Amino acid sequence: MISRRHLMGSLAAVCASAGTAQADVADFYRGKTLNVVVGYGPGGGYDLFARLLARFIGNHIPGKPAVTVQNMPGAASLRATNYLATIAPKDGTVIATFDRNIPLIAFVSGSPNVQYDPLKFVWLGTLSDSTEDAFVIWARKKAEIKTIEDLRRPGGPSLTVGVTGVGATDNDIAVLLSQVLGLRLNIVPGYQDSNAIGLAVENGELDGQLIGYVAGKIAKPVWADPDGPMKILLQFARKTRHPELPDVPTALELAPDATATQLIAMAELPYVVGRPFAAPPGIPNDRAQALQDAFAKLIRDPEFLAEAKRLKIDLTPLDAKATFAAVDALGRAPTGLRDQLRDILYGPAKK
Repeated sequence: MISRRHLMGSLAAVCASAGTAQADVADFYRGKTLNVVVGYGPGGGYDLFARLLARFIGNHIPGKPAVTVQNMPGAASLRATNYLATIAPKDGTVIATFDRNIPLIAFVSGSPNVQYDPLKFVWLGTLSDSTEDAFVIWARKKAEIKTIEDLRRPGGPSLTVGVTGVGATDNDIAVLLSQVLGLRLNIVPGYQDSNAIGLAVENGELDGQLIGYVAGKIAKPVWADPDGPMKILLQFARKTRHPELPDVPTALELAPDATATQLIAMAELPYVVGRPFAAPPGIPNDRAQALQDAFAKLIRDPEFLAEAKRLKIDLTPLDAKATFAAVDALGRAPTGLRDQLRDILYGPAKK
């Protein structure tokens, strides 16, 4: 039987060890800068969430490092993701946020451009699991398309939409909706970020844009005005209609059969990690834990939450464990379903 003295001694040793580890982490971060890499340009939704996080997370990291934001757009945030996995310092001084589709690309695409394993990242969490959001098709009211049925009608008019590139949420969802729901979307790739697409819509270069409802409202408040220049045709990543969009159908509602329902449901899984943050694989365990703990404290920080409310940012955060579980679930999707989705988004695998 373990004596009380022995037990108390063991507990004291554990506490001392934990205290030493925290002191070591604080010594490392003191006077250093944490760099938050954003896979898109300034002003978009991912940038907005990153800059909000950057203002507060340093307060919750031992040693309280300074925090900066670095935009690294390119290849629909694949550039930033590959940087995080292969080039970024593995010492805990860099974290990143990237497209929610990044795990899906790794598990489905088979692309040689993927230089990362999403299961090896040190996931910190996500600031949005999309339960208060939707991914929507915004269309200019001046466009020939008036309803989603116009967009589905064989031989009817098409809607010209801009996207960033293959692998990005906007592109992949546009392709999926075209193939699975028969939407007549004319997809124009190559835009740097959502801001560039929004500007092209306002200039009449494009008819519409696929973007998150919350991000769209924040970036372009006039778009959400019922008397404004835009209307919403469809909402994606919703099991039910968004409370603010009761008259707009969901993609699942329009699915013509069970296979279409399964494909849409799988493509919606990345929205659970809607605004993800991760550190590189291989950073020291104590610093990885410190960053994950800092994120967990951040999402309960009253000042952080008050600032998000002031900016009209709806937060539905998940911690590191829940975020990893969502990524892992995507990786465990049935092989046959993943192959079908790959064929739709990226074309059949080369043999």
